[in-house]
Amino acid sequence: MIQNRSKRSFSSLCPLCLCGGTFLFFIFFSGCANTEKTVKADIQPEPRRYQIAVLPMENLSGTTAPLRDMRLALISGLKDRGVNVLGEQTLEKFMAKYRVRYVGGIDRVIAEGINKETGTQAILLTSLELYSDRNPPKIALVSRLVSATSKPVILWIDGVGLAGDDSPGILGLGLIEDPKALLKKALNTLQDSFLRYLSGKEGVESVKSPKKKFQPKIAYRSQVIDPEGKYTVAVVPFFNSSVRKYGGEIMVLHFINELKKIKNLEIIEPGEVRQQFLTLRMIMDEGISLANADLLFSTLQADLIVSGKVLDYQDYQGGWGEPRVDFSVLVIEKKSREVVWSSSSYGKGNDGVFFFDVGRVNTAYVMASQMAQAIGELILKGK
Repeated sequence: MIQNRSKRSFSSLCPLCLCGGTFLFFIFFSGCANTEKTVKADIQPEPRRYQIAVLPMENLSGTTAPLRDMRLALISGLKDRGVNVLGEQTLEKFMAKYRVRYVGGIDRVIAEGINKETGTQAILLTSLELYSDRNPPKIALVSRLVSATSKPVILWIDGVGLAGDDSPGILGLGLIEDPKALLKKALNTLQDSFLRYLSGKEGVESVKSPKKKFQPKIAYRSQVIDPEGKYTVAVVPFFNSSVRKYGGEIMVLHFINELKKIKNLEIIEPGEVRQQFLTLRMIMDEGISLANADLLFSTLQADLIVSGKVLDYQDYQGGWGEPRVDFSVLVIEKKSREVVWSSSSYGKGNDGVFFFDVGRVNTAYVMASQMAQAIGELILKGK
């Protein structure tokens, strides 16, 4: 239930199977469990003059993964699509000179440096959220393109979460048992999305609103926030109290990905946010304080600060289990110094599933992204 108030101060098996049309009914629903649509685009993008640097992948999966092979496959796919990618030797020399170790974000020093040293105009960062090569395999990736300028800007961001049993189909003909095949499918999805951006066709496909089960269970929204207003948003690291390593960093990526889709929001590159935390020697204990929020408002020139806490973020391996996601969100507005949004979201992958696994979600990625999208719509679209 959502409460709207003008002010709030800051504080911390199925009977149908007996019917004669059982076989047709089974065929119809056998592929409906897919929660992630792969778009195979036949796109001829307009050539771009600038070149991009593809940084090494950030591993947020908490497991060992073939990151180098994944990155090479990503670069190969981009080159095949006509994208100008900075050479490996040049990139390695730059990273050694500037002592680049963190590859989950870009600050202005690195952005300006790579532009000056190599002529690169944009940087592609990719984070691996989930990787499992057990049958059925699972993978989740988030990529974003950031401008190599004095003020790094997120130009494009998208992600994908897939499981080999998302669309098993009749007799299991749709099962994907080869991790390499699933990786290829995931990379193709990201590369096609990237090409839509390059060709100016980003946003052509309509984005469906999340189902009711992904909406927050409890939420508060202040009337201070203007649905038509333009805001600069800083998403700070979520406090992670779950057993999932990097749960806080993962949730930040989900919110950046979904909030970036809202046209009147400008999202600050998380690498810049991280750098301010280091500069100010800021440490959050269970969340962000009002004093720390004031500092970030002034240094980042932000209008809204999004923070939160991850209570549970679980994926499962193999064919049995269910993902779980549980988190809370807090949004603070600069001028009023008020909490303009607070909510709690939680759920399991089999919520709302009654027969034939219709509507089942197999990865925490899909759940979290849908939950984050629902929150974004409720905050600024007034839905």
